[in-house]
Amino acid sequence: MDVQNSSMKDLTIDWALRATWQAVTRMYNEEAKNYNLTMAIGFTLLSIDSKKGTPSTSLGPRMGMESTSLSRILKAIEERGYIERRPNPNDGRGVLIHLTALGLEKRKESKEVVMRFNEAVKAHISEKDLEGFYKTTETIHQLILDKKIYTKTTTE
Repeated sequence: MDVQNSSMKDLTIDWALRATWQAVTRMYNEEAKNYNLTMAIGFTLLSIDSKKGTPSTSLGPRMGMESTSLSRILKAIEERGYIERRPNPNDGRGVLIHLTALGLEKRKESKEVVMRFNEAVKAHISEKDLEGFYKTTETIHQLILDKKIYTKTTTE
């Protein structure tokens, strides 16, 4: 559906969310190329505690990502020298993901891109409208978590 050639009442909420997120993803990936990154790598670097490290088991849930996808990203960024795995001193079985000096630099670059995006959006959208946006997305998220929104499947 072409948003410019349809009225707002013709759009579904999921289409608006998906189309907007896809546009944001494309924009971030285009920008990330300038830093030899991808959006997924930048997001991962931003999700790792830069001082204490982050348990590898908590990264997936924090990022809303399946463990297999996260494992691939962690392997790739470890190979690039952005992270290192260290034993968790509080749990002998666990591993903490720590940023290397290069990882800290790439994290800083990622954060700058995110902040520029946020500032650009804030320059074009009123505080009141942003508050409404946050409230709406929070409500949708909570409805999904509470299983008050679902797709009912039937067998015929």
